[in-house]
Amino acid sequence: MESDTTVRRIKPPFGTHSHVEPGHGSPGTRYGEDNNGWSGGDNEPKRKPDVSLYLLREGLATFLVCVFILLLWGLVHLSLQQLVIGKPSGEFNAERARQHLERITSVGPRPVGSYENEVSTVDYLLKQIEKVRVTTEQGPHLQLSVDVQRPTGSFSIDFLGGFTSFYDHVTNVVVRLEPKGGSQHFMLANCHFDTVANSPGASDDAVSCAVMLEVLHSLANQSTPLRHGVIFLFNGAEENVLQASHGFITQHPWAKQVRAFINLEAAGVGGKEVVFQTGPENPWLVQAYVHAAKHPFASVVGQEVFQSGIIPSDTDFRIYRDFGNIPGIDLAFIENGFIYHTKYDTADRILTGSIQRAGDNILAVLKHLLVSEELADSSEYRHGNMVFFDVLGVAVVAYPARVGTILNYMVAVATFLYLARKASQPGNRGVRYVLDLACATGVALLGWLVAFLSVLIVAVLVTLLGRSMFWYTHFYAAVCLYGSVAAGKMVLVHTLAKNLYYRGVRMVEVGELYLDVSLLLWCCSLLWMTQRGLCSAYVPLLMVAFPLLTKLLLANEFKNRGASLKYSVLYLAGLALPYLHIMFLIWVVFEIFTPIMGRSGTEIPPEVVLATLVTIATVFLSSFFLHFIYLVRSTKWILSGLGSVFALVFLLVSSGLLFPYSGSPDSPRPKRVFLQHTTRTFYDVHGRVEARDSGVWINSFDYTGMKHVTPHVPQIHDGVRARCRDDHPFCGFPWFLPVKFLTKNNWYVPAPDVNPSSPVDFRLVSKEETGWGTVKMTFNVKGPSHMSLYLMPHRGASLSTWSFGDGTPQFDVSGEYFIFYSHGLDAPAWTFWFEIQPPRDPPPSAWDPEGMISVAISTHYFFGEDQKTPRLEELLSQFPSWAFPSSWVCTYDLYRY
Repeated sequence: MESDTTVRRIKPPFGTHSHVEPGHGSPGTRYGEDNNGWSGGDNEPKRKPDVSLYLLREGLATFLVCVFILLLWGLVHLSLQQLVIGKPSGEFNAERARQHLERITSVGPRPVGSYENEVSTVDYLLKQIEKVRVTTEQGPHLQLSVDVQRPTGSFSIDFLGGFTSFYDHVTNVVVRLEPKGGSQHFMLANCHFDTVANSPGASDDAVSCAVMLEVLHSLANQSTPLRHGVIFLFNGAEENVLQASHGFITQHPWAKQVRAFINLEAAGVGGKEVVFQTGPENPWLVQAYVHAAKHPFASVVGQEVFQSGIIPSDTDFRIYRDFGNIPGIDLAFIENGFIYHTKYDTADRILTGSIQRAGDNILAVLKHLLVSEELADSSEYRHGNMVFFDVLGVAVVAYPARVGTILNYMVAVATFLYLARKASQPGNRGVRYVLDLACATGVALLGWLVAFLSVLIVAVLVTLLGRSMFWYTHFYAAVCLYGSVAAGKMVLVHTLAKNLYYRGVRMVEVGELYLDVSLLLWCCSLLWMTQRGLCSAYVPLLMVAFPLLTKLLLANEFKNRGASLKYSVLYLAGLALPYLHIMFLIWVVFEIFTPIMGRSGTEIPPEVVLATLVTIATVFLSSFFLHFIYLVRSTKWILSGLGSVFALVFLLVSSGLLFPYSGSPDSPRPKRVFLQHTTRTFYDVHGRVEARDSGVWINSFDYTGMKHVTPHVPQIHDGVRARCRDDHPFCGFPWFLPVKFLTKNNWYVPAPDVNPSSPVDFRLVSKEETGWGTVKMTFNVKGPSHMSLYLMPHRGASLSTWSFGDGTPQFDVSGEYFIFYSHGLDAPAWTFWFEIQPPRDPPPSAWDPEGMISVAISTHYFFGEDQKTPRLEELLSQFPSWAFPSSWVCTYDLYRY
C-alpha cells in the first residue's frame, strides 16, 4: 500500500479490461495484480505488491454482524432476567414483604378520600408498625415513634403545562426510627399507598410500601447501633399530583431534620428498580449507592432524560428537591409499563425476586447512610455531580463529573491527534486525506439523512393506512419494518458511493477511512455533550475510546491482511463493551417510551416517534459497521434481504394482521379509555340556567382514537364527537387534570342525568370592591374528595391575587387557570378567594361572554356507589377484552360573574 492514510485511485493499464469489479478481489488476490494493480502507463514501472489483502465475503460479514448484535442483545435480556445476583443474605425477608403487598392490594383501588385508602390501609400499616415498635422497645439501641399526619396546603407546579394544587386532610403515616439517645440527622424513605381510580396499584406503589415495612422491621431488629435516624413516610396522596409529600416536607416538625431521602416509585410493573435520578448535586449519595447496593441498576442517562421533561411524569423527588431543598435518590420499576395504572397492576405480576432485590438494595443503602459522616453535614459534600452507570447489573461505574470532563477531553485529544497525524503527512497526501475525510463524512451524514427521511415516509404511510401502533403488541415487527428501511437506505447510499465515487479505489483504504469518519462523528458528539455539561457524555466516550484503541491494536493486522476473518472477529470483540452498554440503553428507551405512546393522547403521532427512535438506534449501532460496507465484495444480497424483510412486514402491517392491542392474561397490552358520565349545567351572569345536558364523555388516550372500539360499542361514532366551546373554561368539559392539549378528539354520548348522593354545593359567599380597584370574590364549596376548579378571566380582565400557593396566580394556560383539589376524611368545606381586575372597556364582540370571569367547578366520584351508573355499566359491558375502560361519575357547573 502506498500509505496507511490516503485513498488512492487505481488506474487500470492502458489497453486492458478488468473482469472483476473495480476495487474488489478474492481472498489471496494481491493488490497490484489483476484489476487492483496499475502500471501508470508505459512510463511507470509496475509496483510489486508484498502483501495479500482480504475483502470479506458478503455472507460471512452479514453472519458476523448479526451474531454480534444478537449475542449482545441476548446478554442484555439475560442480565435483566437475573433479578438477584448471588444468594440473599437473609436480612431482608421477601416472602414477608409479599404478604404485606398482598394484604395492601386486597382492598382494591385506593383513591384519596376512599375508605380503602384512608382507613383500611392506614389501619394495616399502623398495626404492622406497632409490632415493630414493641420489638424495638425491648431492645437496647433504638426507639420508634409513629405519627399520623393530616396536612392541608397548596402549591403550584409546572407539570402538564402548569397548575395549582390544593389538598385538605390528606393522610401521611410517618415512622421515626432512631438511636435511644435521639438523633439530629435523618434519612427519609418515601413510598405511597394511594392509587389512581380503578387500579389495585400493586407496583405503583404498594410493593414499595411493602418493601419499606420489611426494611423497617430489619433495621429495628439489627444488633448494630445506628449513628443517625431514619424516617419512613408512607404517604397517602401521591397520585393526586404529589400532595402528601408536600404536606410532610413543608409542615411536619420532623421534616426539618431530614438531610437526604430515597424515593421508591414505579413507571411499570415489576422487574428491576432503576436509579433514574439523584441529587441535585451531592455526589456522596451516588457513591453510597455504588458502595452499598447489592444489585445495582443505575444510569445517569435516565436522570438527564427524565429531568429534560420528555417523559410526561413526575415523582415526589421533585417536591423534596424544590420545597424541601434536600437531595435524594429516585428509584422506580420501569418494566412492562403497558399495564401501569390499569386493573392488571396486581400483586401476582410482581416476582418475588423483584421484591428481594429492591429490599436488599434499599436496606443496604440505608444502613450505609445511617452510619456515614456525610449525612451529618451533607452541605460540606454538596457540590459536584456524578457520572454513573451499571454494567449488566453486576457493578456500577461512578466518578465525579469533573473527572469525566477531563477523561472526555483526553479521549477527544487522543482522537484528534490520531487524525492529525494522518492529516500532517508530507506533500499533498495530508491535504488529500483531509479532503477524503470531509467527503466521506458528507457521505455518512447523507446516508443517515436519507435513512431518516425514508423511515418517516414509511411511518406517515402506515399512519395514513390506519395501521398506527401495530407495534404496541408486536414490537419486533416495528424493528423489522423501520430498522430494515433505515439500514437498507444507509447501505444503499454507501453502495452507490462505493460503486460510483470510489470506483477504482482500494476498498481496504476506503474502509479504513470510514472507520475514521465514525471516530470523528462520535468525537464531535463527545465534545458537544461535554461542553453542555451533560454527564451522559460518557456514552460517546465509550464509543470513541474502545474503537480507537481497537483500531490501534489491530493496525498491523489490517495493514498486512486487510479485512481478514481474524481482524473482523477481533474488531467486533473490541466493540463489545460499548455496544453492550448502548444496547442496554436502547432497551431502556424502548421499555419506557413504547408503553408511554399508549397514554400520550391523540395529538402526538406515535408512528413518527417510534420510527424515529428505531432509526436513531439503527444509526448508533451501524456507526462502526459503515466501513464493513467497503470491506465486503458486494452488498446485493444484503440489500435484497433487507428489502424482503421490509416488504414482508409492510404487507403484514398494511393487511391489518398485526392488531395493536391484546387482552391476553399473560401479557396484556390494553387500550386505555376514560368514560365520565357527566351532567353539565351552564349559568348566565344573572344566575339563570342557560343550558343543561348529560352524557358519557369519552376520551381515548392514544392516537387511534375509538376506531377499533366503535365496532364493539356502536354508540361511539363520529356523530357524537364532542365540540370544544372556547368561551367555556376547559372547553366546557370536566377535565380531571389539565391535559386537554394531549387529547383533542373526544366523544359525548347522550345519557340520563347523574344524581350523586353527595352533590356539590358551590356558593359565592361575598363579592366586594377593594380600595385598589379590584373585585374580591370569596367562594365556599362542599363536594366529593376530588374536584377541579377552572378560572377564565374574560377579555380585558385579569387575576391579581388569590388564596392559593404563594398568592400569585400562576400558569395561565391559554387564558385559563386550573386548580386541582382533593381531600381526605372529615374535611371541612373548601373556602377560597381571588381578586380580579375588571375590564375597563365593554366586550368588543357580541360573542364574548358577559361579565368579567367564568368560574367552573367539576366533581369526580372515583369510588363508592356514586362512581357507577346503569348507563356506564351498559357501555362498559360492550367493551372488548383488550380495552381498559376506566370510568367514573362527574358534574360540571359553569358560572359567569
